[in-house]
Amino acid sequence: MNKLLTAMLTLCATFGVGAKTLDWNSIEKTAQGQTVYFHAWGGSQEINRYIQWANKQLQQRYAVTLKHVKVSDIAESTPRLIAEKAVGKSEGGSIDLVWINGENFKSMKENQLLFGPFTENLPNWKYVDKTLPVTVDFSEPTEGLEAPWGVGQLVFIYDQKQLNTPPASFAQMLTYAKAHPNRLSYPKPPEFHGSSFLKALLIELSDNDPALSKPVTDEEFARLSPLLWSYLDEFHPLAWRSGKQFPAGTAEMIRLLDDGQLDVALTFNPNAVYSAQAAGNLEPSTKPYAMSRGALSNIHFLAIPWNASATEGALVAINFLLSPEAQSRKGDLDVWGDPSVLERQYLQGSAQNSEKFDAIDEPHPSWQVMLEKEWLKRYGQ
Repeated sequence: MNKLLTAMLTLCATFGVGAKTLDWNSIEKTAQGQTVYFHAWGGSQEINRYIQWANKQLQQRYAVTLKHVKVSDIAESTPRLIAEKAVGKSEGGSIDLVWINGENFKSMKENQLLFGPFTENLPNWKYVDKTLPVTVDFSEPTEGLEAPWGVGQLVFIYDQKQLNTPPASFAQMLTYAKAHPNRLSYPKPPEFHGSSFLKALLIELSDNDPALSKPVTDEEFARLSPLLWSYLDEFHPLAWRSGKQFPAGTAEMIRLLDDGQLDVALTFNPNAVYSAQAAGNLEPSTKPYAMSRGALSNIHFLAIPWNASATEGALVAINFLLSPEAQSRKGDLDVWGDPSVLERQYLQGSAQNSEKFDAIDEPHPSWQVMLEKEWLKRYGQ
């Protein structure tokens, strides 16, 4: 048995369920000199710069290098891990750390591609806000296989100078569209924000039916989804460009709001409004708000593949990224503005004032797959 495999087995035993102690000094010592290949979305300059900052801190403090492998979708990383498992590559894997949630976590968990459990034994776990849904991921139990990193919430944006009372429910949104045609829209699924709009809409229309929290079946989809199609069939002719075109994403919606073509935009980060204002992309009078039932919310997570080459380095990186310092910087409205998973009392600066709304849990990830497929069939042309 080689040294790396021995170390992995020792780590698994140390981090196992019921472990009472953790020799973190030993973890940090072994991590020195390791390079952690971090697969994470690379589509945001703010996020990329934040990861660069984290790398500098990890190098200076722990002699750990965090190398950002930029991907357009973390789903691209899953086949690589599956291929490594298929050929028996149980050590020396090409990925050390992944930024995941939802369907990607479910897939990696089902294929036994993740190391752990480890999260509750991280020294900085004590700072995490346990009132957040940090132990479930789109209704799938995390079982300690991924550590929470940030909070996402589907919220809407309006200009208080142009609109006194924005629609506070999807029912009111349809009423508003009838009175003010061509002024509302949503991104085109399967773009993330567009799919989130569909899920939030179905939750309201079905009064958050319990079936949404379970794996979708053909019978339940046939029972609940007609509520969605009926609404959209009525909404689309009243929407921006008569529902024949849809914004490509939240960035375009914010531009259309700023240009006066839309009355309401949407985002999955309540603080995105303030960074857009700082960049001159939105008026100071714009404001985020959630529907009266609350905001569709999820946590995004960090996980370690089962065959990572730098498991100790990845653990050190995750623990640092959960520190009050790192979370405060990530939540800084001038840096990233990503709402923190820590209790507010441990945060500093503008991260302490991060917007958070009442949360509505995500449906089971299998619902999203079927909703996107049917939406494209009905409206995608």
